[in-house]
Amino acid sequence: MPLRPPLMLSLLGLTWLGGCALVPADRPEPPEPLTPPAFEARIDRLEETLSARCDAREMLAQHRQQQQRLTSDVREVGSLLRGLSGDVAGLSADAADSPSVADCPAGDERLANKTLLGRTEWIGLPGVGTYLEARIDSGANTSSLSAAEITPFERDGEDWVRFKLGLNDEDGVVDAVRDDWIEAPVERRVRVVQANGEQSRPVISLLMTLGSIRETVEFTLTDRIPLDYPVLLGRRFLMDIAVVDVAQEHVHERPSFPDNGPATDDGANAPDGDAEQDSGSASP
Repeated sequence: MPLRPPLMLSLLGLTWLGGCALVPADRPEPPEPLTPPAFEARIDRLEETLSARCDAREMLAQHRQQQQRLTSDVREVGSLLRGLSGDVAGLSADAADSPSVADCPAGDERLANKTLLGRTEWIGLPGVGTYLEARIDSGANTSSLSAAEITPFERDGEDWVRFKLGLNDEDGVVDAVRDDWIEAPVERRVRVVQANGEQSRPVISLLMTLGSIRETVEFTLTDRIPLDYPVLLGRRFLMDIAVVDVAQEHVHERPSFPDNGPATDDGANAPDGDAEQDSGSASP
């Protein structure tokens, strides 16, 4: 039976309305496709994120290992401390049980008949007529005396030297001889190698007193004004006659001298006019 035209129109209208209902009215637009540079940038960001996570995991693992080592070290130190505590307790018990020693051991025979010196001492120079403060230095070989205006000359065909004591205003000395000229024969010369070259220094012999010691000592003449002490006593002087206690100073009293000039019993002479006339040298 053929369909009627009105019925066909109704069916077509319903079909059209049903098709419109199936299409959503607010459907979002599809995203734009990524360009190659944007794709590479996104891949780089992903790689950086993954790398940061891997680094964090590695750091965490290292921290755990360090913590384990520290824990092990702390345990070992605790074990050592417990052992030391036991040793100390044992030593304390042994010390309490052991009898006290009443008698001191006998002294070393090598120290017998030797004079005790401190690290600094007052010395006397009878031939010069003054006292000076000296530093005792067993590390130095020879002794040295601070001298200024050192002038070599000849007397009777021998080498002599004329000088003044090289002193600071604070150095202790008999005022009457502070600026006096001193003359002495040159025993020998020593060569000193320094950063600015070699230097030859005269060596003289002077009678020196220190406590009960009275010896002729060889002194190298050098400028010690920038140093703390005008005299240095080396191990040649100390050998076989003295021992040094560096914890002490001025074990022996300072010698006293009159103000009327030096003694003349050591062969070192203060200059006088007759001697200068005989030698033919002018007074400096």
